Amino acid sequence: MKSSGLYVWGIATVAALGGLLFGYDWVVIGGAKPFYEAHFGLVSPQLQGWAMSCALVGCLVGAMLSGLLSERFGRKPALLAAALVFTVSSIGTGLAGSFDAFVLWRICGGLAIGLASSLSPMYIAEISPAGMRGRLVCLNELTIVIGILMAQVTNWLIASHGTGDLLQRNAAVGWRWMFGATAIPAAVFLLGMFFVPESPRWLALRGREDEARRTLERLGGPHSAALVLAEIEESVRANEHRASLSAELRMLAQPGLRGVMLLGIGLAVLQQWCGINVIFNYAQNIFAAAGYGLSDILFNIVVTGITMLLFTFLAIATVDRHGRRVLMLGGCAGLAAVYITLGYFFHIHSRGVHMLALVVAALACYAMTLAPVTWVILSEIFPSRVRGTAMAIATASLWAACFVLTYTFPLLNASLGTSGTFWVYACVCILGFLGVKKWLPETKGKTLEEIESFWR
Repeated sequence: MKSSGLYVWGIATVAALGGLLFGYDWVVIGGAKPFYEAHFGLVSPQLQGWAMSCALVGCLVGAMLSGLLSERFGRKPALLAAALVFTVSSIGTGLAGSFDAFVLWRICGGLAIGLASSLSPMYIAEISPAGMRGRLVCLNELTIVIGILMAQVTNWLIASHGTGDLLQRNAAVGWRWMFGATAIPAAVFLLGMFFVPESPRWLALRGREDEARRTLERLGGPHSAALVLAEIEESVRANEHRASLSAELRMLAQPGLRGVMLLGIGLAVLQQWCGINVIFNYAQNIFAAAGYGLSDILFNIVVTGITMLLFTFLAIATVDRHGRRVLMLGGCAGLAAVYITLGYFFHIHSRGVHMLALVVAALACYAMTLAPVTWVILSEIFPSRVRGTAMAIATASLWAACFVLTYTFPLLNASLGTSGTFWVYACVCILGFLGVKKWLPETKGKTLEEIESFWR
């Protein structure tokens, strides 16, 4: 069967719609924040922090469940479940009649984010030819950024539509449409997942070699399919048999794999504790501290989304050319420099367009380095027979770190000020640079089985 690059890109795009919903649902709350807070009367930092971070509890649970579901039932059914939960939870959040109901539905939406954030890049990595894997997994980050931009534009358009007082109008109804709009792309994702194949590597590891061969032949041609199947069989022989979940966890704790598991967890935590996500979730606070009004803040948020989109294309163009390691090092160094400068200007109470420029610079740096490359690395460094479980642990660690980051930002901001908070994030980026330099090997151009043999 003739190889079809279009087919590979097509199914990767459908799977990456999970990333689009991840991005939309993750960021929509930032633009809706002043309106649902006014609607529910949230005035304490604790309640405001809980409203912003409650979805991350669901993200953590979803990430942990992703390993169990994907290993037992397959990557495709687990992604279908994520799409269904996305659809239902977005409608439920938009219709929430109380703050408790709002929190419950946000946690359900977080469950879907946790599933998709782990499963989409893993599925794409498992269907991708080695020479294209970096670009195809970065496609997932591109859709995350498109989802972010969609949420920002949707928030801006909904908030600015209508007459009368902007805050009062959107506190009544506007914020509901901001959340409910997620149901449209969620339904598209749900429908599209019925037309993609199961991961050929998952099929091969379950003894369904004929199905795996047919999918691999369509993905890369007969010669490529034969090579990949031979590598999978060698990997299975090297590991003797497929382990239970408890056996997989014990295996990941052994010296041979403990290092790669700790590396994955460290990279996942670094992607969050580098601090960039507070710009999305607390953009209102940051731009208000820089002297912008509410209408200008909503427009500035759209500018940040456009920046993320443009620089993610640069990541796609460079990740398979320059490799993962150099981009991660550059991202950590660049963010540290921007945060130090940004913290200084907040410290001297400087206001103006240069503050927006620094925020845009931080987002640009993040968009072409830590944001996409972390997901590429996590999707490829773990051995096949424990990939679902290991990816679940790493992704759960990412969302736990994101919860800590999101919940503590108002507290850090109140105690250290915006300048001190950004300096804390600069220190994290410096530590991340040192850790990446010491422990992260280069994986570009290698098959998943070659990477696995490296760890063995």
